[in-house]
Amino acid sequence: MSPLDRKLFRNLWTLAGQGVTIALVVAAGIATYVCLQGTYRSLIRSRDTYYERNRFGEVFATVSRAPLSVADRVEAIEGVARVYPRVTDIVSLPFDDEPEPAAGQIIGIPASGQQPPLNGIVLMSGRWPEPGHSEEVLLLSSFAEARGIGPGDSLDVILNGSRRALRVVGTALSPEFVFAMEPGNAMPEPNKFAVIWMFEDAVRAAFQLGGAFTDLVVTLQPGASELAVIDALDRLLEPYGGFGAVGRELQPSNYFLSQEIGGLENLATIAPIIFLAVAAFLLNVVLSRLIHLQRPQIAALKALGYDDWAIGFHFLKLVTAVVMLGALIGVGLGAWLGQAMTQMYTQWFQFPSLEFHMDAQLAILGVAVSLGAAVLGAAFAVRSVVRLPPAEAMRPPPPARYTRSLLERLGVFSLFGTSARMVFREITRRPMRNALSALGISMAVAIMVVGRFGGDAFEQMIDVTFQTAMTEDLAVGFTGPMPDRVVRELAHLPGVSRAEGMRMVPVRFSNGHRHRDSVIEGHPDDLTLRTLYDMDGSVATIPREGVLLEGKLAEILGLRVGDMVTVQVREGQRGTYQVPVTGLIDTMYGLQGYMQIDTINRLLSEGRTVSYVLLDVDPARMDEVIHRLRDMRGVHGINSRTGLIERVRGQTGETYGAMTFILTLFAVTIAIGVVYNNARVALSLRARDLASLRVLGFTRAEISSVLLGELAVQVLLAIPLGLWLGVLMSEGMMATADPERYRLPVAITSQTFAFAAAVTMAAGLVSALLVRRKLDKLDLIGVLKTRD
Repeated sequence: MSPLDRKLFRNLWTLAGQGVTIALVVAAGIATYVCLQGTYRSLIRSRDTYYERNRFGEVFATVSRAPLSVADRVEAIEGVARVYPRVTDIVSLPFDDEPEPAAGQIIGIPASGQQPPLNGIVLMSGRWPEPGHSEEVLLLSSFAEARGIGPGDSLDVILNGSRRALRVVGTALSPEFVFAMEPGNAMPEPNKFAVIWMFEDAVRAAFQLGGAFTDLVVTLQPGASELAVIDALDRLLEPYGGFGAVGRELQPSNYFLSQEIGGLENLATIAPIIFLAVAAFLLNVVLSRLIHLQRPQIAALKALGYDDWAIGFHFLKLVTAVVMLGALIGVGLGAWLGQAMTQMYTQWFQFPSLEFHMDAQLAILGVAVSLGAAVLGAAFAVRSVVRLPPAEAMRPPPPARYTRSLLERLGVFSLFGTSARMVFREITRRPMRNALSALGISMAVAIMVVGRFGGDAFEQMIDVTFQTAMTEDLAVGFTGPMPDRVVRELAHLPGVSRAEGMRMVPVRFSNGHRHRDSVIEGHPDDLTLRTLYDMDGSVATIPREGVLLEGKLAEILGLRVGDMVTVQVREGQRGTYQVPVTGLIDTMYGLQGYMQIDTINRLLSEGRTVSYVLLDVDPARMDEVIHRLRDMRGVHGINSRTGLIERVRGQTGETYGAMTFILTLFAVTIAIGVVYNNARVALSLRARDLASLRVLGFTRAEISSVLLGELAVQVLLAIPLGLWLGVLMSEGMMATADPERYRLPVAITSQTFAFAAAVTMAAGLVSALLVRRKLDKLDLIGVLKTRD
């Protein structure tokens, strides 16, 4: 073993504590990158493979009823490659032991027993229905698992008003139901929404749709214009009650899946950059100082004949050893966390197979960035030393020329003791070194804020949108518009203390070629169970005329106040209207418009109607009320506000919780690593000064207060700076998020600020105790020896 290699092992042993903490910082950055990027890429790979293998459509359209011959005309549209007409409708599934029925969607499949030509079905258990057995069906796997239903079980379904017993022969998945959710709901409920695949001739017979279809799935030719095909399809299907075709981008399941993947992509891009940048900065600062401390050893090596490249390579191996230790920990930890995070997504996204895929490129890139930063930091320090002649480099650096600071001239220091004056003098005489130390600590504080702000913002959204703005106990949806007397009827139900009606109209907002399918909420003047709040928490007022548009929706459509928006109604008699935009509102959830209920009733020439009734219910009679509502004619859905909050927390809250835990854990690791290394480097740099003070009669406590006082000042300066940087980073992360589903405010609670500050101070205290132990063991004779 060469002398340099023996020196390398001695250095690694001597710097074991600092090396391990630096390695943990590197590990945190690499693990964040591997975990988030690996999960993101695994979702993308699973989605793309699933869509391709099962021929997922590219354009989707729904009609009230159209002859099968219309499908041939659709296939003649320029750019269309294949058309699959089918029958589908909404059904309900009563369960005798539950007051509220489950919702379902029934879809016809070829009576020949073959796979559908598009939107293929993946059989997960059981078998395919046998031709000629109209009662045999396939059931969506997530619903079957939630309900404990398996092949061979019976399932009661209300088909077009008639209760019918079907036999489940298999459970299945389909790419159009990766994110299975009842139409009109905001969140999926696996035990409340079923998809049933049944032979199409049986479905047509049940819904009296002989020779007709209600749904189209279309694929496009390579290079075809999706927008042109959608426009042609809408014109062709309008006479048959077309609800407006959409591309794959806006297909409900794919839309929500893409939103989740997009949010993960933003986090997987920004968070690792922040972590790796902080790790790189720490490596640069700490390693530069460590190499500076070895200035006499480097000079001795040069004097003994080692050239600059040999010395540089020696320190490169030192840096590489530390980084590779962190890389091994980081890659392993990142892969483990990535597997756990991917498994979490299987609760919400129904893929035949979703597994975390460890991409070697991820690990290599993360290690390369960290190693590059470490080598760069070491290179500058080594270069500054090796440029000196050996004789000069072997001497200690010449002492700096100090002058009295302004505070000393003003006599301010006379108010403090000797130790305090030493602390302040060191800070004012080496401002850059202390500023870099404080900046490193502040970055750790900022990461802790970033790691926890997502949970704070999510809770703020829940509080404003679902707890403050929504105060009803139940929301009752109807199959279509109902006379407003239904509000009075529901108000008289036993257990109901208040009932208020709203009008929900499914529409397509358009402005030129831009459009979004959404809903207009019609609010009465005396509505009290729902309040409209903007992002700032202020109550908004709906104008008497025109439509109040969500600000993000207006931005997407390119609209401003005073413009006219085209509103295509997607229910009843339909129709297209030009409506003035009379106001904009920035909300936290959804893309919708708001109108006075009288205004929208008048616009649609439908009289006083409602389609949604909000109920304030006595909790003791909740089940009784739900049971009565279930038996009412025209009731389509019954939604509980508390149930909605639980679903939102269950899906999005769990995701945010997992990410918050991961980021916070790594942020704490970085905070401890930064503070501890700053303290150890400061001890190494000032060991001779502190030993001299001990010889002059200072006690251990006094010299400890000198060194640890500097650390305390750095921590105290870093905390407010770090909190401010954390807010800026949080704002930057939210600016890159896709806002079409959620628009979370940068609402950081005092608890998050307090947590970040407390962890940093705790890290400082632990580091102080460790450094104090080193001071107590300070070898005065060895430290004071000088080479002449």
